[in-house]
Parts: sequence; C-alpha cells; structure tokens
Amino acid sequence: MAISPPFPPYPPDPGTAAESSGLRHAHWWQHKWVRYGALITLLALSGLVILALVREQTGTQGFLVGLGLAILPVPLLIAAFRWLDRVEPGPWRNLIFAFAWGACAAALIAIVANSFATQWIATSTADPSSADTLGATVIAPVVEESAKAAAVLLVFLFRRRDFTGLVDGVVIAGVTATGFAFTENILYLGTAFGTDQLSGDSGIASVTAATFFVRVIMSPFAHPLFTVLTGIGFGVAALSGEGRRVRKVLLPLGGLLLAMGMHALWNGSSVLGAWGFFAVYGAFMVPAFGVLTWLVVWTRQRELGTVREELPAYAAAGWITPAEPYALGSMRARLLARKYARQHLGKPAGRTVAQYEAYATSLAFLRHRGRLGRAGADFVSRERELLNELWRRKDVARPALEHAARMTAPPVPVTVPPWPVHGMYGHPAPGPYPPGPVRPGAYGGYGSPAGYGSPGAAGGSGSYGSHGAPGGTGAHGAPGAYGSYGGQHPHATGPAGQPGSAGQPAPVGGPGHAGHPAPPPSGHPAPSGHAGSPGHTGFPTHPGHTPYG
Repeated sequence: MAISPPFPPYPPDPGTAAESSGLRHAHWWQHKWVRYGALITLLALSGLVILALVREQTGTQGFLVGLGLAILPVPLLIAAFRWLDRVEPGPWRNLIFAFAWGACAAALIAIVANSFATQWIATSTADPSSADTLGATVIAPVVEESAKAAAVLLVFLFRRRDFTGLVDGVVIAGVTATGFAFTENILYLGTAFGTDQLSGDSGIASVTAATFFVRVIMSPFAHPLFTVLTGIGFGVAALSGEGRRVRKVLLPLGGLLLAMGMHALWNGSSVLGAWGFFAVYGAFMVPAFGVLTWLVVWTRQRELGTVREELPAYAAAGWITPAEPYALGSMRARLLARKYARQHLGKPAGRTVAQYEAYATSLAFLRHRGRLGRAGADFVSRERELLNELWRRKDVARPALEHAARMTAPPVPVTVPPWPVHGMYGHPAPGPYPPGPVRPGAYGGYGSPAGYGSPGAAGGSGSYGSHGAPGGTGAHGAPGAYGSYGGQHPHATGPAGQPGSAGQPAPVGGPGHAGHPAPPPSGHPAPSGHAGSPGHTGFPTHPGHTPYG
C-alpha cells in the first residue's frame, strides 16, 4: 500500500522559476553572500575606527572605565525590547545588526559630522560657546537621529517579512538606539574619568559619578525613547496596504521629525541650569516614556487578541486543533507549552514548540492583514509556507499546546460519559508525551495529553474529533492536501479551498467560509467543516463575520 507523504509536493510558481533561472546569470555583486560580506565589513571597519577615536579622546584607562560602566544598562534594555517582541519574535540577526549599526556606524557618523559642524560654526561665528550650544541642540539631534533611523530603514526595506507592525519598529529602533547610547556613554564616561584624574576628584563628588548618575541611572532610556518615535512611524507604515506610497513615506518622516524635536528638547535642557534640566525631565521625558510604554504593551496585548481571533479559521479547516488558538493567544500558555515539551522530550522539543508558536503567530497576522485588505501579492505563497512549517512540527507542538490550554483555560461544567473514551477524561491515547496531570473540567474536559490516532486515508478531508465533547475520539486522521488556489487574490470573497489527496487540509479561505466542526456521533471523529470549491481564499466583505460561518 502506498504511503502518502506528509505534505504534497508543489510545482514551482512561474515567477519563482523565472527568478531562479535569472539568478544563475546574476552578476557576482548581486549574490546574497556578497551583500552580507559588504555589510559585515562596513560595520567592522566602523567599529575599529570608532574604537580608535574614542580611545584617543579618553585614553586607554578612561576607555576601560567607560566601557565597564556603559555596558551596565545594555542587558536590561535588550531584555526589555526582547520581551516586547515575544508575541512574534523577530530573528536575532536583525537585533544584532541593529545594535551593531547603532554602536559602530551611527556613532561614527555622529562623531565625525557633529565635530565637523561644530568647528565650522565656531570658525564662522568666532564664538566657540555658542557653537557648542548650537551643535548640541540643533546639529546633534538631526545627525544622530538620521544615522540611527538608517538602521530601521534598512530592515524595513530588506527584511520586510520580519517588519510587520508597530512593535517591530519599536524593537528595531530601540535596539539601534541602545547600541548608539552604549558607544556614546563610553565616550562621556571615559572623558569624565580623565577629567577626574587631572583634578584629583573621586567618589560621589567626582565628574564620573555625576555623569554616571545622569546618563545611566536617570536616563538610560533617553536615546531609545527618541528613536522609538521613528520606529513607530515605520511600524504604522508597515501596516499600510499596498499602493499607499505617500503614507509609507510621510509616516516615517513624521516619526523622525518628532524624534529630532524631543532629542533637541532634551539636549537644550542642559543650558537651562539644574532646575530647567529636572523640569524637562519630569514634565516631558517621564510622561513620554510612560505613554510610549503603555502604547507598546497595549499593542502587544492586541496582537495576542489577533491570534485568538484569526486562528480558529485554520482549526475549522483542520490545520490546527481547536485548543491551539486559545493557547497561542496567551503568553502564560505558550510558556507552559515550551516548558512541558522541554521536560518530557528535551530542549530540542522546547525549541520546536517555540518555532511552532512563532509560525502560528505570523500566520494569524498574515490572515489579519488580508482580511483588512492589506495583504501583499505574496499572500498565497506566504500562507502556504507558514502552514507547511506548522505541519512539520505538529507532532511535538500540538500535545504540548493542548496541555497548556487545559492548564490555563477557565473551568466549565462537563458531563462525563459512563464509558471510557481514549484520549479524553484521563484515558490517554498513544502519543509522544507520557500521561500528565488532569485538571478536571478545564477547557471542555480534556484529560491527559491526547495523542494522535491512526492516520486518515489519503485523500480524506482530515477530520478531527471534537475535543472535550462526549463520544469524541481525541484523535484525528491525516487531513488531505492543498486544494488549488486558482490564482485568486486573497481579498476576494469565497469559501475555503477543497481538500486534496496527500496528507494536508486545503488552505483556509476567508473568515466565515471555513465551517466549524460539527458535533461528532458516538465514537467517530467530527468532519472538518464545510469545504468549498478549489481556488478560493476569500475574506468577508461585511463586518461581524466570524471564522465559524
């Protein structure tokens, strides 16, 4: 008997084939490794130059002291931005690039441009004190914020798939500014230490202690706060639909101008005396920090709500289990799922569950953008790619997520059948995890982690048992393959694609067209829901349409 593959092979898209054919004849400078090499070389050279400049101004001893003090807030700031990005975590390479750009390239541009501009103003006006003030309040904000914004722009243009919303813009901008502040703090603290060496001051009364208090204790968030305004502009632009080019240009520029204005206000407060400085700090910096923190945390919670709202359509079509949208929409449930997988199957299983969570979140966001008419031309291929990634990891991730859903869902009354049902109510079916604790009455009455039953026949629709309903089996067959998309645009209204024949369910159509699984008869799995004709990936044209039709 022939065994169906886990998912059907896909013929290459004509565009992809043409692109691959074109790459064979591409020039050497168009290869990816050449671009990566050029970028790494640029950052490395910038780092070496900035290291030499800072060491020249502070001396070796001042440089080491500045380095040791400047690095203290960096782990806390990186951890904070990484925490904000936990719903749909971006790749580490983007964060490493952003930090390196801020610490090396942006810092080098700022030091060279600020010094040149300040000297030119001093020479032109013959007033060095006014030149320093003008340089700090006008030149520095424009140069530094523009240099930091370049990193956000590069990620926005060349890593567009990883840049999908406001949180992504905040994280990239904040990490870039953290790198910039790190290098700048080395310079300021090292210079202050050199001043103390000449004057003989030490302890709390020293210039080093005062600089450390102002820059590291009071305002470690200052540079991230400025640049995050630019990141918000890029993030809102990323949410705009295709064809809105004016909006995608004006929003980042508006954020950049706000960043420059707040930076100028902060730098200008130093000429107002001690009371003026504290007035600006208390009246503008702290409230702005609080408002932006609230905005980002609110956006993070809204993203979790989007996951819970969009994924049930894929559960109805058989791609995920009914418990997963709830678990994936809760950070506590996600953590429990990763912990459960690590405890029972080791660290690789925990990483697999984390990858599954990230792909599922990206899928929910993709569907949300499509439903709002903001999906790009690659909607179909991107959806198919994400579904394949989920399918490859389902055997490890699904039981862990179902366990997390049972542990975190609110209790509901359940009628227990008088006969034993495997996979429910404490009667585990075979699976990769050992039996675990049962939380009575939680999430429809799940028992121990349900394993998966024997695969369904090739070509079947891939139905699921109704988890938690009396008479369900707690197992599922192997859903069928993709239906043909037919080349229809994702915004068109239509039912879900028809299941195919080789191991996966069809891609989900728009909300309201992938039906809810019907209650199963005793001892039989439920059907996966209504499957429409092939080639429809439509979205509702009227509000209030739920994923369950």
